[in-house]
Amino acid sequence: MPLLEIEPLDLGPDVRAVGAELVDASKDREPVRGNQAAVIWTRVLNAVAGSDAWGLDFFSCLASVRDFCERRKISYRGGSDRSVVIPAPNAETLLAIVEHFQAETFGARAGGPITEGDPGLESDLLRRGIDAYHSAFPKYTFCGVCDFEDGSLILLSEKLWASEVIRRVRPALEGLDVEVSLPA
Repeated sequence: MPLLEIEPLDLGPDVRAVGAELVDASKDREPVRGNQAAVIWTRVLNAVAGSDAWGLDFFSCLASVRDFCERRKISYRGGSDRSVVIPAPNAETLLAIVEHFQAETFGARAGGPITEGDPGLESDLLRRGIDAYHSAFPKYTFCGVCDFEDGSLILLSEKLWASEVIRRVRPALEGLDVEVSLPA
């Protein structure tokens, strides 16, 4: 059975973070992958974003991301010459993106200047990758590092605690075969 563990992370004195790990509790805690994981992560991302405007950041495999979006008529914008931002994908589109790009590390942002764009962050993603979120996350509800191949989502946020993430995620996962917990 899949287990989604959500807990505070200690990433240093200047960063507050919440980690979510999706593992198979019956198979030596291996990361859950494939369609089942994509469905769970899709609901988690939507639930954590709540009513905030949000989107996904891609800073690698850009030709593949652009081609994927164009073939499926998914709106995106070039955050810089070498990044792609997909604003507020609906659940069906998000599921397709997560399924297709599960093996890639990409970002998610909610709140803040996601709608109008954040040129400083978006070009910094090109140079520093996900590390660019370190200085930018206070402007947002969260900046997230999606590493679904390894079964993890890390949320950098001054606004969300692990308990709030659990409160948002549990109802969104109702009807799925997944347990949500705070590790002991």
